[in-house]
Amino acid sequence: MKEKIYLIPGLMTDERLWSRITPHLEKNYDLIHLPIPLSENFDDVINLIDKDIREDNINLLGFSLGGYIASYYAVNFPKKVNKLFLLSSTPSETEEKDILRREKKLHSSRNGSFTPLNEKKALDLSEIKNDEELLKIICDMFNDLGNEVFVPQLSLTLKRKNLFKPLKELQIPVHFFYSLGDRLLNHTSIDELKHLDHDFEFFAREGSSHNISLEFPEILSERIRKWMETS
Repeated sequence: MKEKIYLIPGLMTDERLWSRITPHLEKNYDLIHLPIPLSENFDDVINLIDKDIREDNINLLGFSLGGYIASYYAVNFPKKVNKLFLLSSTPSETEEKDILRREKKLHSSRNGSFTPLNEKKALDLSEIKNDEELLKIICDMFNDLGNEVFVPQLSLTLKRKNLFKPLKELQIPVHFFYSLGDRLLNHTSIDELKHLDHDFEFFAREGSSHNISLEFPEILSERIRKWMETS
């Protein structure tokens, strides 16, 4: 029986986020996608997610916003998580520099003004510049999910609180994997986490990729295999 890995996507992403790592991992692991529930409250989100998890001691991986949700789940259900992997993510509050811009975007979106993601913007967010399929996946996820999903997910990003202390108290392997030049990552939080008294594992790659699972699936898959071998 294959060991399970539960996967939580990020802002405006879905199971297509994992499409390029699946071929590298599905032989040895059962990859289970957990969509982010439609709620603007983190407690509701993790309680709804918990209804889809039928066991204890799970291996939980979250990407970006999903990494924060995975952390929130772990500190609220500490007996249910065996290992935690945060991909392009930190368990921190939203940076001040991003709050005003997101509040304006949220207000506009609540009033029905949804701006689809085009390939030019997706290209600007990508490290790899010559992968048309990659751009299509990123745009399709965002645009297919639409404003109905965008509003509650963006609202969640404004309600994050610092989880460093409760996460530090968990006696489980916690791995961070990210790009050194990722503009969407809170690098200040990474530096602060490195100074905590905990056996957190940090693995950084050169480059700017945020969507590492789609741009560098082989590297990520190897890191996931190593994470799964820790105890």
